[in-house]
Amino acid sequence: MNYQGVSFPKKIHIEKLYSLHYFEYMNSFSFDGESHDFWEFICVDKGEVVIGAEEKSYLLRRGDIAFHEPNEFHWVKANGTIAPNLVVISFSCGSELMDFFRKKLLAVDDYERSLLAKITKEAGSFLEGRLDDPYQTVLEIQENGEISGQLIHLYLEEFLLHLYQRYTSAQSAQPKKPSKLTKENTDNEQFKSIKNYMISKISTPLTIDQICRDNSIGRTQLQKLFQKEVQLGIIEYFSFLKIDAAKQMLRNEQLNFTQISEQLGYSSLHYFSRQFKKLSGMTPSEYAYSIRARSERNF
Repeated sequence: MNYQGVSFPKKIHIEKLYSLHYFEYMNSFSFDGESHDFWEFICVDKGEVVIGAEEKSYLLRRGDIAFHEPNEFHWVKANGTIAPNLVVISFSCGSELMDFFRKKLLAVDDYERSLLAKITKEAGSFLEGRLDDPYQTVLEIQENGEISGQLIHLYLEEFLLHLYQRYTSAQSAQPKKPSKLTKENTDNEQFKSIKNYMISKISTPLTIDQICRDNSIGRTQLQKLFQKEVQLGIIEYFSFLKIDAAKQMLRNEQLNFTQISEQLGYSSLHYFSRQFKKLSGMTPSEYAYSIRARSERNF
């Protein structure tokens, strides 16, 4: 038998990574702008921002993504009310497929969002320094970070290919028939439903029994679901949601520490501060200071 192989097509090839950031900004953040000879995209994970490209400006909300082509002057600022969380990645790529992304404002779907989450997760094992340092212009690879680096390379190329295919496929304009739910996406949908329920109860002291009762799920099944989806206990995950909400409130600069503590249902400011430091590594005042210092510093 004579086997004949085929070479894999390479529609897109990312040559170098220049920045990989996950930012939490104050609602007053503003960056005057820059241009560089490589690609960059900005994706809003939470909140909203106003961006500018050349002479035009745009409002980006959660899930929106904007691409800046090489040598395009661009700027970004918060809207003064809602503090944004942003993923910003810049890279060099000479592939013709990148022409599709010129001047593009798109929206990511759940799968593309999961790819961005994988990229930022692997970045912690690949790059030296912090993902929220906007002043880092020289990237350094951690010792033994090569595997994470290759995964980032693959995920980033897949992210761009998936976006391109989803927006250019002829089938994307056709209504799709509902597909049969597998256990995998059933679990995922159930988890998202329970997560949204927990967010709606963010100011109350939830119990596992209450979560089970209000979501018609058994205690054992609920525990297995959270271990599978986030590798955390239910109440531990709820605590993280509370602290995440507290960070958003701090960056919105509309409530003081006591008001935030009360709004999130903590029994005392002391307990709130202790939980905040336990889950974030710093006190509320330290967090607010660090975010404000980064926002006010010139690039």
